[in-house]
Amino acid sequence: MSEFNLDNVSAAPSPDLLTPDNAVMLFVDHQPQMFFGTGSSDRTAIINSTVGLAKAAKLFDVPTVITTVAAESFSGPALPQLVDVFPEHKLIDRTSMNAWEDENLVEAIRATGRKKIVISGLWTEVCLVLPVLSAIGQGYEVYVVADASGGVTPQAHEHALERMSRAGAVTVTWVQVLLELQRDWARGETYNGVMEIVQEHAGAYGLGVVYAKHFIGANAAG
Repeated sequence: MSEFNLDNVSAAPSPDLLTPDNAVMLFVDHQPQMFFGTGSSDRTAIINSTVGLAKAAKLFDVPTVITTVAAESFSGPALPQLVDVFPEHKLIDRTSMNAWEDENLVEAIRATGRKKIVISGLWTEVCLVLPVLSAIGQGYEVYVVADASGGVTPQAHEHALERMSRAGAVTVTWVQVLLELQRDWARGETYNGVMEIVQEHAGAYGLGVVYAKHFIGANAAG
């Protein structure tokens, strides 16, 4: 067995980490009809996680694609709170359950030049798993935001996450993505924005920030 050599250890980050320069965000079918059928977890919590994730994308200027399915005939408009984060965005509406079978969406992702896709959506077992497997099959690295997604039942959600993980997808949470993008509390240009998102959407963690600021001051780190 070869001996571990400390001389080979460096401070360089792993290429597996998400950064504002290597990721693209994809939001799939966060629409009323899809929420009506979601039963894997609390729907209000999914909305909160989705909006927190969207604000993270905007804060770090991560290219973002929002897609809906049959918005005018069946599923309804995209989540208003999500659209409010990106008021200038043109949404991509499709007919296919597999978003990756829509040329406009694939071209929008390709145009970013990014190979790491951070994806969330409803339902996990259909509208999420299908494009995830398709993107992986075309060489993309896919990060599935589990708590900004939901399935019809807890079992459907978990089984779909397992299927995607076995195919090579990485499951993450929205706070994990936010903090991975920040990654250093010395990054002052985004520090206050991260703290604002945490306080508004991160529950007890956000309350902890409020508490720390009260006793320590405005520069209390997360």
